[in-house]
Amino acid sequence: MSSFQLHQGEALSFLRTLPDASVDAIITDPPYSSGGLHTAQRQLSPTKKYVQTGTQRDYNTFSGDNRDQRSWTLWVTLWLSECLRVAKPGSPVVLFTDWRQLPSTTDAMQTAGATWRGIVPWLKPAGRPSGPGRFRNGAEYAVWGSKGDMPPRIEVGYLPGYHVESIRQSDKHHVTGKPTELMRTMVKVCSPGGVILDPFAGSGTTGVAALLEGRQFIGAELDPTNCDIAMQRLADAITQKKE
Repeated sequence: MSSFQLHQGEALSFLRTLPDASVDAIITDPPYSSGGLHTAQRQLSPTKKYVQTGTQRDYNTFSGDNRDQRSWTLWVTLWLSECLRVAKPGSPVVLFTDWRQLPSTTDAMQTAGATWRGIVPWLKPAGRPSGPGRFRNGAEYAVWGSKGDMPPRIEVGYLPGYHVESIRQSDKHHVTGKPTELMRTMVKVCSPGGVILDPFAGSGTTGVAALLEGRQFIGAELDPTNCDIAMQRLADAITQKKE
């Protein structure tokens, strides 16, 4: 394959077109269906739930972020089961989540058939304040595991158990986009030259990180505007890698 492939369309339909045991890692940041403490707040658009007041930049929104917790858990189990079919034995699996969906994410990973291996916190120095006398919401989490047994990989080496990284507006292309440097750490769980699958590509940051770190990438993104952004960023990463 070429160094990357990006499909514009629904994730589950796309996954069903991929052959068995054809990718080396699953790393994705799916819609959390989170935000707010009550149902009405969770039903808001992602651009209202996840963007702090006073942010100057407008981001394109995305769909599929308004499921209740039970249906969200079943939905993750559904597409993750298909990802595991596509993954080779021993492939690492990394799913991003927040504190609200952390228990459901670990449940879904195990229900889908993956071996749950731990949690990698992403610590955000400028986490959103909750109010006086309350703790800041200063972290998101990467729940990780593998498709069955995962033998030690000398070529990968030892990886950190947490990552501290600020969000920079110059590096943020999606309303819930992750920092490129964070994802450059995460993709190293895949062996060099391996194929990383992301069925919720968003603005393409996982793919950009994969390409910059010498991995290959297959992704899908439902929203056409976000897909166009991702395609341009992936092409730019190829150029940057060659320089």
